[in-house]
Amino acid sequence: MTDKSLRDMRLAGAPASAHATQLEYPCDYSLKIVGDAVEGFRELVIKIVEDHDSAFDRKTVRLVDSRNGKFQSVRLTITATGPEQIAALHADLKASGRVHMVI
Repeated sequence: MTDKSLRDMRLAGAPASAHATQLEYPCDYSLKIVGDAVEGFRELVIKIVEDHDSAFDRKTVRLVDSRNGKFQSVRLTITATGPEQIAALHADLKASGRVHMVI
């Protein structure tokens, strides 16, 4: 069974709201941003995040390489002010063309 079919099985038959977590803003919001392990990926992610959270603390950033070294994940925490900010941040990260996934 593939990962996709497992995900589909978890979501089947449940309303979308059952999968959404209710957050109270402002709050700490952790992100894992995955991209190719290339020079400058971490800095690109930080620049985009700082555009959306002026109080972002670079000390929260952790860089984790994949087992085979092909990918990196930048793990960090922002102060989320609302769902619009989170959606805009996700959109800008994906629009960079260097981010494969935001979790």
